Amino acid sequence: MDKKTAPILEIKALKDSGEFEGYGSTFGGEPDAYGDVIAEGAYADSLAAHKAKGTMPKLFWQHNADQPIGKWLDAKEDDHGLLLRGKLNMDVQRGREAYALLKEGDIDGLSIGYRIKEYSVDTETGIWTLEKLDLVEVSIVSVGANENAVVQSVKAAKAAHDLMEKLKAGDRLTEREFEVWLKGLGFSNSQAERAARIHLKAQGEPAKADEGLDFLRALLG
Repeated sequence: MDKKTAPILEIKALKDSGEFEGYGSTFGGEPDAYGDVIAEGAYADSLAAHKAKGTMPKLFWQHNADQPIGKWLDAKEDDHGLLLRGKLNMDVQRGREAYALLKEGDIDGLSIGYRIKEYSVDTETGIWTLEKLDLVEVSIVSVGANENAVVQSVKAAKAAHDLMEKLKAGDRLTEREFEVWLKGLGFSNSQAERAARIHLKAQGEPAKADEGLDFLRALLG
């Protein structure tokens, strides 16, 4: 499952060369606005894998893979969080724009894009502890431009977890719940909506149920 964090407003330094340093996320403490806590050591395996392959997470603008704006030079965990050192590409327009915005303090956020490998959920508080993450990219972001998308991606993942528990308990999902569950599993809007309609029609109709199963099998590959 791909996810992104809310922006961490902790860019520590910015040089004229375009080099900068900051935290992509922080460990422990109080849950963030979306009820998540990232455990210390959550990135260790992913960073080790990147090192073994000679790679680094990507540096994007606003989590947009079509807009790389430089590269990360170093990434490590300390007792505070995920500390990164990167360099903006000053030969591309978006890199220069990001530098100017950072320099003036107009934006100052970093946000990680990752896949969850291991996690636990406190059923009493609803707090997710993310224990092992596959770090894919770390973006420079503006809070206002990305806040809604981040909130929705995190909420969708949590909703999918809750609905999975409902299914395990033998409860039937509404069309809307079924659609939310599929989106949380990574299906596109159109795929989830079509599957939800088939699911609703299938209730009490064996032929439609078979059609729904065939459709879901095709989506799952």
